[in-house]
Amino acid sequence: MKPMEGDEVPLRINTFTLIPNQKYRRSCRHLQSKKDGDRLENFHIQYNCGYFQIIPVEIFHKVLCYLSGLLFKRCTLLLPTKERLKFVQNQLLKNPCFRMGGCTMLAQCSGFACFGMLLQTLIAGWDELECHRVFNFLSEGANLPRKMQSVVCSRPGATRKLELQIRLFYRRVLLDHWEHQCDIAFWLTRILKPWPMVNQARLLYLLYGPMSISDGQIHWHHMTQIPASEDSIKGLAAAVRLLHENAKEWTADDIFTLLEELAGFPQEWLLENSARLLICCGNNMCFTFLANKAVNGRLNELATLIVFLSLVCEKDGYCMDWTVKMVHRICKVIASNESRWNFLQAIEKVFARVTMDMIESLMFSGMEEDEGVTYNMYNMVNAQAEFHKEVMLRAFSNILT
Repeated sequence: MKPMEGDEVPLRINTFTLIPNQKYRRSCRHLQSKKDGDRLENFHIQYNCGYFQIIPVEIFHKVLCYLSGLLFKRCTLLLPTKERLKFVQNQLLKNPCFRMGGCTMLAQCSGFACFGMLLQTLIAGWDELECHRVFNFLSEGANLPRKMQSVVCSRPGATRKLELQIRLFYRRVLLDHWEHQCDIAFWLTRILKPWPMVNQARLLYLLYGPMSISDGQIHWHHMTQIPASEDSIKGLAAAVRLLHENAKEWTADDIFTLLEELAGFPQEWLLENSARLLICCGNNMCFTFLANKAVNGRLNELATLIVFLSLVCEKDGYCMDWTVKMVHRICKVIASNESRWNFLQAIEKVFARVTMDMIESLMFSGMEEDEGVTYNMYNMVNAQAEFHKEVMLRAFSNILT
């Protein structure tokens, strides 16, 4: 496993990358190999829809690779920001594929991605004040405040088409093209900060939560119903960590509240998924979140999370030694010996209670549920055994070496 920068992480069997490396890069002016040409043609074939469908691949190739927005930037170099944005509105936004609700095949259309690359080239090097103006211009031009209000006031999934439009517009136009994390954090902060914290969590899920590739439907209840895969949760974790590490407008308490709200939307997540989210957020952030609970005396919640962190380590192939080290670090921030003892006892009680709940569920479940319940109980028993093995290794290390 490749370690995260400045971060200790649990070892695992398979490679795990926290921040996805999916970036849209402008190609250089001269293609050096047939491989690049083939890749661009495949991009055209796979994503080209809407008005782009009638453009021959050679012209599409030239627009993206040779012009790329730089020509537009140079042509408008002497214009003030307001005039440049007017030009964008009067010229670029005439293309329906660059507008919200303008394309009938939104999920497959490359219009937003192309608009995002052009916009990134245009505003590269602009200061924050000018970028604020760009965000306000885009929001007002697309009537985004009203559309987002409609989404956050509706039942999750009730406005599927609008949810998809908002997600793809923000992701493809403002968020996915930047190479530097601080730039992504700036735009994500602009999107989230105008809203109350509960809506910030909902919008973060809207932008980075799991989504069906086939129909563009956001899986709002995925985290509340079934154990989520690492792939379906790491986008959310990467976004939260991004805000924590790169955005000066977010305090530690803001991030903790955001995590709490996120894990409670649209209903309470499965504890396994909450634990997996914390692990994907990285070692430092995970410890800070758990230590905050310890300082505030929420020891039973903390013990429950430790048990499910152990379960995730067992299921996802992380080293259980990481969980034991985490418990050791947390004990150091708990004020009294009595509270530390209560915390350790609570962990054992949670292990016993969760195991008994699984046994009862297995006894009374139908045949169709047996396989899933048995698999969960198998992993929980193994997690408990591995956890205690690591505890004993640390306790008796002096006589074992």
